[in-house]
Amino acid sequence: MAVNVAGLVSIIVFYLLILIVGIVAARKTGLKVRNLSRQDVMMAGRNIGMFVGSFTMTATWVGGGYINGTTEIVATPGSGLLWCQAPLGYAMSLIVGGLFFVDKMRRSGFSTLLDPFHHKFGRLMGCLLYIPALTAEVFWSASILNALGATLKVILDIDLTLSIIISAGIALLYTLMGGLYSVAYTDVVQLICIFIGLWVGVPFAMTHEASRSITNNTEWIGQVDTPYIGSYIDFYLLLIFGGIPWQVYWQRALSARTVSVAKGLSFVGGFGCIIMAIPAALFGAIAYTADWSQTAYGNATLLSVDASLTLPLVYFHMTPVAVSFIGLGAVSAAVMSSTDSSILSASTMFAVNVFSVIHESIWKIKPTDTVVVWVMRGAQLVIAVMACAMAISVSSIYYLFLLCSDFVYVVLFPQLICVLYIRWSNSYGSLAGFIIGLTFRILGGEPGLSLPPTIEYPWMDPVSGQQFPFRTLSMLISVICILVFSALARLLFLRHILPPSADVFRCFRDTQGACPDGVVNTAYVPEAKLVRYSATTAM
Repeated sequence: MAVNVAGLVSIIVFYLLILIVGIVAARKTGLKVRNLSRQDVMMAGRNIGMFVGSFTMTATWVGGGYINGTTEIVATPGSGLLWCQAPLGYAMSLIVGGLFFVDKMRRSGFSTLLDPFHHKFGRLMGCLLYIPALTAEVFWSASILNALGATLKVILDIDLTLSIIISAGIALLYTLMGGLYSVAYTDVVQLICIFIGLWVGVPFAMTHEASRSITNNTEWIGQVDTPYIGSYIDFYLLLIFGGIPWQVYWQRALSARTVSVAKGLSFVGGFGCIIMAIPAALFGAIAYTADWSQTAYGNATLLSVDASLTLPLVYFHMTPVAVSFIGLGAVSAAVMSSTDSSILSASTMFAVNVFSVIHESIWKIKPTDTVVVWVMRGAQLVIAVMACAMAISVSSIYYLFLLCSDFVYVVLFPQLICVLYIRWSNSYGSLAGFIIGLTFRILGGEPGLSLPPTIEYPWMDPVSGQQFPFRTLSMLISVICILVFSALARLLFLRHILPPSADVFRCFRDTQGACPDGVVNTAYVPEAKLVRYSATTAM
């Protein structure tokens, strides 16, 4: 199969369009190399309104993994629509975030997801919690780059590795130049392309000679058998609550003009996620019921052999050439809209919550905004390379799509609840919850990582693995550990059972090293310039 020149030209034109929009948007920061403002580059000057914000908030989750993964799981025998939990789960995560978390985060003036952890739990925990946050963003980027690579390989016969690198490179280029301004404005173009590209292809695929009625054959809907109810509930809770502690979400919510706008963006984004999943799910139903022997693909075993390529294969074999290229643009847009966001989010956390903290600890002064922005740009390059390397080696898009939120749910969500809602939580509880919650999650096993279960929970299935909602159990154990160990530390230090010198996190010591009665993880720290977050202020 030779490279499809017409398709290649169309994708080049699309990429140039996105690049131009990104560069034009970057002019809002002046394309400066000096005298940079971190708030302008990272937070778009906290000036994101409802129109642009609605597009970029929806694009938070609507990426290549979201679109391709939805089609893949609906088309997979034994799964089906009922097991396609990500669209509804992530949509609900935006709504729950808007209802219970946005107000506290936005009013406190935070810039990143990790800011409250850093200010309340201290530098060590802030840096430690960056690890799962970074891992999630890299996994997320890898899954969507893999989706694009698979699409270009099927439709254009372009080398998968080359397509992944080029796509990531373009997203990286305009993100480096314009920061959140470029990401937000390109999201508008990209989301429009996704919407049009997907819906244009549906009627052609449904009327293709190989297509069969999706209303007569409803097996694609799937079913949830009784033994799997526990696992089913576990995944939904994981997606809903594990979708909240992501910098890619908070970068947009915290950049909104006002608290009310930030809430509105969350609600609109949740609704948008559902709307964007509908055509992708229809493609999955079409692929499931189709007679593939009547297509040029000629392989009736598509759904077990090339499941991750379902969407591009439907476009390529069941729609006209011109329409398949429009669909290719839609998937490319989906990938770009999430790749740039993940790269920017992970690099922002590194620059603000890791580099700045280390710089201040060593030199006792805060780095300038220009230095922070350039460190962020350097981190973007490293993160993009990491995501590309992983994208080239992953197998199932949907599996990696789910795994992204797994460790975030178990590790970061309990921390976020406690840092915002539990006034007396402290660094000791945070560290204990991190270690113990993560340990229980790992002991539960992970087949995709060849990690066998050490703990066999009830309803364990030898083939399907754990059916007990052990992820949710691990998350609850983490919450309990944070509360118990925070209370224990408070008791030991405030009752003078342990001396102030043993307070290594400096949660209960003032600047003279005394341990004042009644202090509960407040701003008593030796470094006068470091003002820790007070839960009272946030609430």
